[in-house]
Amino acid sequence: MLLMENMRMAFHAIRANKMRSFLTMLGIVIGIGSVISIVSIGDTMRGLFSDLYKDVGLTQAYVSIGYWVDDIRMSDYFTMEDLEDIKAAFGDEIAYIDSDMQTSSEVQAGRTKMSFNFQGIDYLYQEVQPVNVIYGRYLNEGDILGRKKNVVMEARSAERLFGTEDAVGRTFRTTIYGYTDEYTVVGVYKKEMNAFQALFMGGSSDKGSAFIPWTILTWPNDNFYYCHLFAAEGTDMTDFMNRLLLYIGKKKGRSASDFFTQTAVEQMGSVDSVMGALSTAVGGIAAISLLVGGIGIMNIMLVSVTERTREIGIRKALGARTRDVLIQFLTESAILSAFGGIIGVVLAVGLVTAGGLALGLPVVIKPGVILLAVSFSALVGIFFGIYPASKAAKADPIDALRYE
Repeated sequence: MLLMENMRMAFHAIRANKMRSFLTMLGIVIGIGSVISIVSIGDTMRGLFSDLYKDVGLTQAYVSIGYWVDDIRMSDYFTMEDLEDIKAAFGDEIAYIDSDMQTSSEVQAGRTKMSFNFQGIDYLYQEVQPVNVIYGRYLNEGDILGRKKNVVMEARSAERLFGTEDAVGRTFRTTIYGYTDEYTVVGVYKKEMNAFQALFMGGSSDKGSAFIPWTILTWPNDNFYYCHLFAAEGTDMTDFMNRLLLYIGKKKGRSASDFFTQTAVEQMGSVDSVMGALSTAVGGIAAISLLVGGIGIMNIMLVSVTERTREIGIRKALGARTRDVLIQFLTESAILSAFGGIIGVVLAVGLVTAGGLALGLPVVIKPGVILLAVSFSALVGIFFGIYPASKAAKADPIDALRYE
């Protein structure tokens, strides 16, 4: 009952000085709004990077001779036989393996010329990196083993080169490694991506994209720098990579430490760590405005105590205890700060959501963060309201009644 009475008096005091109360809350509004916005943006970016790596493949890995090795030998490079041996040695633990060979070149179809990125793949690549083939077919085993000049082209690239997405059967000329040949489009695929994925996966590039047999890009000597693979789903990548390096090192007559490795899990962990640290740092800077807002509340509450000195004297003369007056002003301070926090939350959620809708991105707003922010804003009000409330509670009733 006493709490409700204190809250009623607090609301009455806030309504009596609307503009002053709003300006007092402004620091809290900005502080809470900034913190929630930054945390939400950070969580959203971390989630998008996580989805991006899941799309790329969490079991994806690369192995090559280390760039720090001085005495690199020709035998340190990989061959097609090496990949066959690795796949045979690890069996079902390896879902896919190739050379990660890719190249860029200019292509010409009729009078149209444009630059293309060609990625060399095996016919099993569809199983680890699914795409929607909308026309024609995917590359098959015969294309790979026969080094056939067949291409599976991305839909937008086909539209730009041939004027139509359905480019199956169309041909173009290009030069790869000094050899000019005619290539045939056997399939067209489409991979849906949001704005974020398009930006980071090259969807906005002016270059065209296409898959060709990886064996074309290893010809004529069939030596290549990278071993590119996908482990089976659920594989412990740390243990798997340790065993793989020991095997490759033994096969090449090298120490396992002579080889460079990179996995999607490691990359994702690094990105997540950087994003988390950045969010924490920027969030800490934004939280400084909460301190400024708290000081503003203390200042206004001191003014309020001075203005209501006679009111305090009357209450104490009528029997109000020191504790009652203390709680009254602490309640007012907490409500003032909590209101600022709620307004800040509403503004932050609105702005972040609107930004997500505009960019077509899923926004991450954690309810726990909102609850923590409002609670923290109330605590800020209580903390910075202790001194003014204590000053009011300790006022002598006789001096207070004489105050003009």
